[in-house]
Amino acid sequence: MSYLLTHFWPGATEEQYRTTMAAVHPDGGAGLPPGQLHHAAAHTEDGIVIIAVWDSKESSDRFVSDTLLPSMPADGFQGQPEERAATIFNSIAI
Repeated sequence: MSYLLTHFWPGATEEQYRTTMAAVHPDGGAGLPPGQLHHAAAHTEDGIVIIAVWDSKESSDRFVSDTLLPSMPADGFQGQPEERAATIFNSIAI
């Protein structure tokens, strides 16, 4: 089943996000890691929110433990990211 993972970094900037992406995603941040189906990021009034759709919880967990966590924290991030995750029960592509 597809899996949704979100991260919210309070106080993060787009530059910090792009630096992190270049470190943890293939092709300097332009590609998706194995199992990731979709990736989006957006500014909020108080930070950056990142949304990733994965082919499975196992793929997401592997990326987080083997790639993302060893690369964090990125310089300048304030506080700890807030993570939420869920199994997707409905997905509609545009």
